[in-house]
Amino acid sequence: MKGAGDNTTRPVVLADVQIKRVRTASPVVGHIVSNELCLYGKSASFVKHTVIDVSGTPLAGAFRAGQSFGVIPPGVDEHGKPHKVRLYSLACPSWGEDGKGNVISTTTKRLIDEFIPQTVNERSRAHHLFLGVCSNYMCDLLPGDEIRLCGPVGSRFQLPVDPSVHDYLFLATGTGIAPFRGMLTELLCGKAGAVPSQIHLVMGAAYTTDLLYHDLFQKLTAVHPNFNYHTAISREPRPQGQEGDEGETRHTGRRGLYVHQLVEQRLDEFSALIASPRTLIYVCGLAGMQWDVFRMLARHGLSQDYFIRTGALEKLAPEDWTDADIRRGARPTDRCLVEVY
Repeated sequence: MKGAGDNTTRPVVLADVQIKRVRTASPVVGHIVSNELCLYGKSASFVKHTVIDVSGTPLAGAFRAGQSFGVIPPGVDEHGKPHKVRLYSLACPSWGEDGKGNVISTTTKRLIDEFIPQTVNERSRAHHLFLGVCSNYMCDLLPGDEIRLCGPVGSRFQLPVDPSVHDYLFLATGTGIAPFRGMLTELLCGKAGAVPSQIHLVMGAAYTTDLLYHDLFQKLTAVHPNFNYHTAISREPRPQGQEGDEGETRHTGRRGLYVHQLVEQRLDEFSALIASPRTLIYVCGLAGMQWDVFRMLARHGLSQDYFIRTGALEKLAPEDWTDADIRRGARPTDRCLVEVY
């Protein structure tokens, strides 16, 4: 693994960003530019790169990579009330898909699930399929269709003002890759050229075919020697030898790797990056990944720069931490930026 830069400690300076320029009560209308699948292969999932034109609205030029925007789906809920806003992470750099901030994008996954009764008042034998209200609405949209939007939302999950003074470890699962697509584009493809920082992206997916924007990240790896792309595939048997190597036909029979397991297994390579005072860790995706990453860092004495322990975390060994303990007792530092759901 390529080494990190110098060991000079630099403060993490974030930009003052605009938030809630467009309120939920008064959304603006954007128009779909394109809505195409962004999976690596044939998958049981349906995930699209949704591109939206917001030109002529207050949202044009208002975003910074890492922020989110709100989508208000049409119709009413089961109580007859208008659907509430849903938030989606930007998948584009601050200058948008068009270079001028007029066209934004996000990563949209269809939700298809089975109903499970949650209370004794619900029908105990009901197990029908249901579709996510907003995600399926968005995936159905065609070029030219209108969509109601608000935002921006979020002020902390962003790149520092001077990204060149830091190195980066991006950890993502599923559609949590969206902000990293925008951030990596900003870091490596800006008008001023690529930053010299060391950048590592670990992308977690259930199957290889579920990897999102895989071709893009492979191309960036080939062009930029300071960018490293790693994939953690959890539901495929682990390849023999170098985990994740494509083309490997022999397998160990062991289950695959989650994001935190890949980092831990290769800690002899990642430890210098994590221990460097230049490094920022970004975590985006399922909340469970954050808890597992925090436990892993603590087990190896690498947590002190990334989160402060309080409560039970001060008394118990990391392997005994519950998710609730971490939720209550781990406070991320300025060098750890988290966006989970």
